[in-house]
Amino acid sequence: METLLLWLFYISTLYAFIPGMISRMFGFRVFRKGRTQRQIALTFDDGPDPLYTPQLLDLLKQFDAKATFFVVGSNAERYPEIIKRIHEEGHQIGIHNYVHKTNWLMRPAMVKKQIAQTDHIIHQITGERTYFYRPPWGIVNLFDFSKKNDTQIVLWSSMFGDWRYRVGTERLTRRMLKKLSPGEIFLLHDCGATLGANRDAPSHMLEALEHVLHEASKRGLRSIRIDEMIELSNPGNLARLDEAWKSRHKVPILPWYKKVLVFLWLVWEKIFHLVFHLETTNEEDPIFHFRSRSYQGEAVVMQGGARLEKGDRVLELHFDNKKLFEIGSRSKSTVQLAIQMIRGVEKTLPELAAYIRNHPELGKIKALYGVSMLNRGPEQFGFTVADLPKGFFALSSQLYLKLLMRVIHPGGNQHVRRHAEQLVPKLIVMPTDLLLSRFADKGSHRPIANHVNDPEGLEATIPC
Repeated sequence: METLLLWLFYISTLYAFIPGMISRMFGFRVFRKGRTQRQIALTFDDGPDPLYTPQLLDLLKQFDAKATFFVVGSNAERYPEIIKRIHEEGHQIGIHNYVHKTNWLMRPAMVKKQIAQTDHIIHQITGERTYFYRPPWGIVNLFDFSKKNDTQIVLWSSMFGDWRYRVGTERLTRRMLKKLSPGEIFLLHDCGATLGANRDAPSHMLEALEHVLHEASKRGLRSIRIDEMIELSNPGNLARLDEAWKSRHKVPILPWYKKVLVFLWLVWEKIFHLVFHLETTNEEDPIFHFRSRSYQGEAVVMQGGARLEKGDRVLELHFDNKKLFEIGSRSKSTVQLAIQMIRGVEKTLPELAAYIRNHPELGKIKALYGVSMLNRGPEQFGFTVADLPKGFFALSSQLYLKLLMRVIHPGGNQHVRRHAEQLVPKLIVMPTDLLLSRFADKGSHRPIANHVNDPEGLEATIPC
């Protein structure tokens, strides 16, 4: 009997205790603290919770802070609308097992099943998969280290006992302020329903966090997602993990008919550019191509009250088809596609403003003009969205853009069929004066991508 107990002790030590100590003390194959200048990472475990997580999201939005939520799969399954909101508001979602059970007490196959099950739930709700993982109580086992191509284990640099109600707001605030410095990863909890926690403890956490976010703002510190923290701390590491994950999970290859469509599409674009003498602000990495022409549509009232009338000069925008396809093929979901497009537009609008200023012959340009299959995205940049007059142009634009979405969208035909009623081409216009005032001085402009509350709303923002 003693021999059996001794063997059990040796096995448990090798399986769980030693790996746990190595990860905590030396950071072996885990990410536990960043190396940043002005950033911290707020992370929240055990949720979502129907009472406290929405309050937390409201607080984060108030301070324009981004966070990472390590969710329990069974809770995510129970409250999908909260998961969807977390995702749509730009926060990161990670895995905290399907049930809140320590990895020390589970076989490797069971841990793998817990992770896969939770990932599947997140994907069903958001359309995105995640490889960020925090084991409950931060306890890893020997086989967790072997999943380096499947998961990025994320621990923390600071925890505060916020799961205990008796800690109280004042003591919790002092503890958090003491650790408020660049690179810190805060471990907090938006749910008090797990073993060892107090149900109402998150109420004190929310009060303390509000004080901490106020102080962080005074010090010029901001909270970012874990993926951003990793990239800032170890440039290239996230890209390598992403490539390893893709190769392991076999990203689908385009079928032959899509390859033919893409080839013909890109040939047509070259011909179109030659015939209509389109220009760009960046030959090496173009986002938009454009040409000056007279506006021939109905009058449109733009932001600021200016009217675009028939005969006014406009700069007609066309999204670069090759760039559009590259973004679509790299994106694993609608939201990734949207975010990449947001960044591309955000980068190009200051270039367009500088181009207009440096070309006096464009001084009579009254507005930027384009046709887009969109929901709510362009208003974030200052565009006005209007319906196209019914007729041949509107119908042909709709057919073309639906074909385009089938080729470049991660969801392909399935997405087009599911959202057919939303895929309606719209007119988008922005006054040149607004473009110049908002984007000509790039140094004073805060990135729009940080303020987009609904990235999925840009999923079809594709000027043709």
